[in-house]
Amino acid sequence: MKTNANLLWVLTVFFVVVTIVYVAWNLFDHGAVEWAGTFMLALTAVLMALVAFYLGKVHAAQGGELPEDRLDGNIDDGDPEMGFFSPWSWWPIFLAASTALLFLGLAVGYWICFIGLGLGLVALTGWVYEYYRGLFAR
Repeated sequence: MKTNANLLWVLTVFFVVVTIVYVAWNLFDHGAVEWAGTFMLALTAVLMALVAFYLGKVHAAQGGELPEDRLDGNIDDGDPEMGFFSPWSWWPIFLAASTALLFLGLAVGYWICFIGLGLGLVALTGWVYEYYRGLFAR
């Protein structure tokens, strides 16, 4: 986590420098500041600084190095329970397709959003209750 925080601080400095160069280049080339790009680059630097600050605070408060941050750490040193994954589930693909349909509706026709929203609710419900019925019921 300390390495991630340091990398994000480096990215913060990089985006600050790029923002300054961008503003100077626009002033030299066009005689005015291009606000959309300047604002975007400045906010990117702020975002990197926020995440780096947060990771630095979490690293300081955790009371020691995590196993993945130590040079002598092995895979077995970490927490063995990483979560639950079902590789045979089709519900995430169905949910992604319904989300794509929802965003297609925003771009093409508003009425398509309702179809995507309905299919998305079915997909989300199916994914949540996947292990309560069928072959994998518990």
